Parts: sequence; structure tokens; C-alpha cells
Amino acid sequence: MGEQDQTAVILVAAGRGTRMGEGTAKQWRPLAGRTVLGQTAAAFRTAGLDRLLAVIRPEDAGHIAPIGLPWVAGGETRTESVRAALEHLAADPPARVLIHDGARPLVTTAVITAVLEALRSSPAAAPALPVTDALWRADADRVTGTVPRDGLFRAQTPQGFAFDAILRAYRAHPGPADDDVAVARAAGLDVTITEGDQDNLKLTRPADFVRAEAILARPLRTEDAPVDIRTGNGFDVHRFGPGDAVWLCGVKVPHDRALQGHSDADVGMHALTDAIYGALSEGDIGRHFPPSDPQWKGAESRIFLRHATERVTARGFRLTHADVTLICERPKIGPHADAMREALAAILGVEAARLSVKATTSERLGFTGREEGIAALATATLVAP
Repeated sequence: MGEQDQTAVILVAAGRGTRMGEGTAKQWRPLAGRTVLGQTAAAFRTAGLDRLLAVIRPEDAGHIAPIGLPWVAGGETRTESVRAALEHLAADPPARVLIHDGARPLVTTAVITAVLEALRSSPAAAPALPVTDALWRADADRVTGTVPRDGLFRAQTPQGFAFDAILRAYRAHPGPADDDVAVARAAGLDVTITEGDQDNLKLTRPADFVRAEAILARPLRTEDAPVDIRTGNGFDVHRFGPGDAVWLCGVKVPHDRALQGHSDADVGMHALTDAIYGALSEGDIGRHFPPSDPQWKGAESRIFLRHATERVTARGFRLTHADVTLICERPKIGPHADAMREALAAILGVEAARLSVKATTSERLGFTGREEGIAALATATLVAP
């Protein structure tokens, strides 16, 4: 087995990030179409690492569900949180473990690979950047002296270790530590420094999000994994039957009839779900949720779309845009289009600005023109890393 097969990754995300200000904790805030932790997990999956374990606060379990990560409850300090994750992994120990800040979503495959390579000959390795700026000592706002910068480095993560060695080190460590390297060194482990990356920043203040968005919008650098852009199409049809409303793109629209189907017959959501599965080359809804299975009778279509979204994350992709066209004479879609975009955005975990919902008629031609049913077309675009 290779490093990827015998490596576990701990994503530390139990903090509250008070320097980020009021509101949702930074690891759950949106960043380029995903949450911060979702971006971080995708970076490791792109590097070929699939055994990921998050450390979070139990009350954040709802945030992590769309990312599809297993998790353990963190402690009051980072050290306690990492120790809890290591003890969880000890039931089925990997050969190596990478411990990474959940709020460092821009880590590259090159940085991760360098740490794994160093672990071939060292019990511990971590990326860092040499300090190049002058360092001052200060009393309030006055410079009182300088500090030589020779031999000083700015530490980054992931910090990697032979699993048995770092587990013993954490079990023996009496209190909190600055990072995992500090725990390792206290246990006498030699730590190899690997090359860090200027873009591998830890999101700490609101301005860091602006910088991170700009980095993610840049053309992919040649040393990173090649960009993979996927486009999928979906098409679905449902006939009308008795009823007083139709479900379209997650919104209940009043009408003099309802759409008929095995599930709730949300034709727009079905087409979009198939478009995402198509972009992933994973078939269609029927493959994942067979209509012959009675458990899906009358099921809400958001279940299908949420599963497709989880598959996007699990495969290391992110959804960058989706477009849904509803084909019908009635009901009128325009008054509900914004609500539909918001409903889809909540399930997909992206900004509504990345989604389009629109409608057209078939000029009274065909089954939609005769108002026998509604058809939908959808296109989804996925990008990795």
C-alpha cells in the first residue's frame, strides 16, 4: 500500500475563531461555493487522501453533514481536540497521520505530498516558510529592539507523524501546546521541515476571506494538480394529475393540478440531480434511488439532490454553476424563480448567484403545450480541485 492508503487526516475545526468577529464560526462560512471546511476536505481528497476525520463541536453536526465527513467531539483546547481524534483513530490505527487546521483551505497537493515524502525517513514532518521580514520587539506602539531572523520559520499545517509515535506523545503530554510539532518535540521526536506555501494561509480575520477568494479565482498553478472541469446535463418529465399545487425546484407552487411521480415529482430538482450525477459519470437518480424500492415512494426530491451534492464533495469537486429550465405553459415560474434559486442553494451549499432558474413555453406544441405535464432541462458545472 502507498502513503495514501495508510494515511489518515485529522481536520481540526472545533474552534470559534473570535478574531473573525460576530456570526457563524469561520470553518462553516462560505468560500467560493463551499464552506471553508468543505474546501479544506476537498484539497485532501484531490491529493488522493480519503480517510478524513473532523474534530468539531457537537452542536455543529448539522454544518458538517453536507460535507460527508465522520467526526469526533473536540475539547476545550486544540491539544485536547487532537488527542480525541488520535484516540478515535487508535481503534483502527493508520501508519501515518496528517493533522491540519480546518481553517487552512488553500493547502496544495504539493505541500501535502512533500510532508508524506518526508515521513518515509522521519517520524515527523511539517511545512514551514523561512521568516524574511525584519522582526521587532515593541512596548505598545514603540520599537524597543530587533530580533535576528536567522533560523526562524513560520509554521504551517498539515503536520505529519508516524501514528504510533504521535499517539504516545499526546498521551504523555501534560497540558496544552502551541501545535502538534511542539508535542512531538517534547516527546523527543525529530521533525523535518518541508517547503510551505505562501498561499497556505490560516483564515483568521475577515480580510483573509477576501484574499482566499482571490487565490481560488486565480488560474491554477502548474505545480498543482491539473484542473478538472465537468459538465453534465439532465432532462426529466412528469405528467399532471389531481391536486392543487406542484413542487418545482424545492418550492410548492399553487396550481389547479399536481405532478405525478414515484417521489414528489419535482421535475426541476430531478433534472438538476441527474445533471450532477452526469457530470460525475455516476448514472442517474434511478441508479441511486431505484423506483422499484418502496422506501422512495413519495420521497422529497431534496433527498436525491442532497445525495448528489455529497457525491460532488466526496469526489473532490465543487459545483460552480447550475442552470435549470422549466418547460410549461402554466403555472407561471417567474414570480417564484428567486425562491427556487434560494431553495436549491440551501441544498447545494452554494451562493444563489451561482444558480439560474428560468422557464419557457413550447408555443402550445407537444404535451407541454397541451398542458399535460412539465419538462425540465438542467446543466451543472463541476470543477476540481
